[in-house]
Amino acid sequence: MASVLLSEAERTFIIHGVQDGLRTDGRSCDEYRVMELQCDVVSNTSGSARLKLSHTDILVGIKAEMGTPKPDRPNEGYLEFFVDCSANAAPEFEGRGGDELATEIANTIQRIYDNKNAVDLKSLCIMPKETCWVVYVDVVILQCGGNLFDAISIAMKAALHNTRIPNVTISVDDEGQREIELSDDPHDCSRIDTSNIPCMVTVSKVGNRHIVDATMEEEACCLACMMVAVTAKGTICGMRKEGSGSLDPESVFEMMESAKKVGVEVNKSLSLLLNKVEKEPNRGYTCFLD
Repeated sequence: MASVLLSEAERTFIIHGVQDGLRTDGRSCDEYRVMELQCDVVSNTSGSARLKLSHTDILVGIKAEMGTPKPDRPNEGYLEFFVDCSANAAPEFEGRGGDELATEIANTIQRIYDNKNAVDLKSLCIMPKETCWVVYVDVVILQCGGNLFDAISIAMKAALHNTRIPNVTISVDDEGQREIELSDDPHDCSRIDTSNIPCMVTVSKVGNRHIVDATMEEEACCLACMMVAVTAKGTICGMRKEGSGSLDPESVFEMMESAKKVGVEVNKSLSLLLNKVEKEPNRGYTCFLD
């Protein structure tokens, strides 16, 4: 994870400010920074989105290709996740410095999506045991300014919502062999249902209080944090603890409740925003999520 060096005075200033409910950028403890979302930004993809969360900049591209179902799930398609930490995002990412973080993010996302409720994987099956859609999700971290996991999860949900998969016609030739024909009409396509896809909310413990959407400076003052995956209905479908500090049971409960409350609002705001983008005919329409 990219980090920033702080003096003892800066660290004390940030911690005491959070204790008094005053963050350095004027936000409350449960408030996100303004997000700028842009969809359909990458050509030659099935769907894409770019999210800017202050100094955090995430680009997600989706590519749907035909493949073979997994042996243990013959009636389903599947998603593959790849994360790349651009060397321009942070000095620590130069060379292979970002590989460990990229693997950590990809594995975390895979665990969140690896359940039947997040995405209807059966809808991605074309012919059981033979052919299915494989959805490749490529994430590029262009700039790192704190709260990476939340930004990536929101950008991914937006990109999947933007994804269009061509409709398929299965015919039988004279020899009895089945043939698959893809529609070349850009409007003859199906969409991925993203209503149950969760957004991640990272709740960071700074001093004796917890905050959401921590900046890099606040992350440097954080002893421990909890990453909670929350659906639009408020269901917690994944959780992970980070940091060397300990959390007592009461703090864990309070952080989970905060994540649940904020997660519902983030999902709701994102859904409204995506519907607004959907109605806008201009490519790459940009607006803000407060």
